Amino acid sequence: MHCSAARGGPRAGLIVSKAVGGSVVRHRVSRRLRHLLAPRLRELPETAMVVVRALPPAADASSAELGDDLDACLRGVLRKAGGSCRG
Repeated sequence: MHCSAARGGPRAGLIVSKAVGGSVVRHRVSRRLRHLLAPRLRELPETAMVVVRALPPAADASSAELGDDLDACLRGVLRKAGGSCRG
């Protein structure tokens, strides 16, 4: 599954395995992550390709917790890559 802010812009994929839960739970986690990830793609470099893997605790996490985790991960990746956020 791909989310894209703009054609040719940053791209993201989601991995939500059966370890997260049953079908209903996995789809709920996927929808929540897709919703949270879409606006964050605008902050990434145009050539960025990101894969988000949901871990089992994502099934019980609030949207705020998922958003905080996404923000922390993206900041860490950008810092390590020497990239900067677009603003």
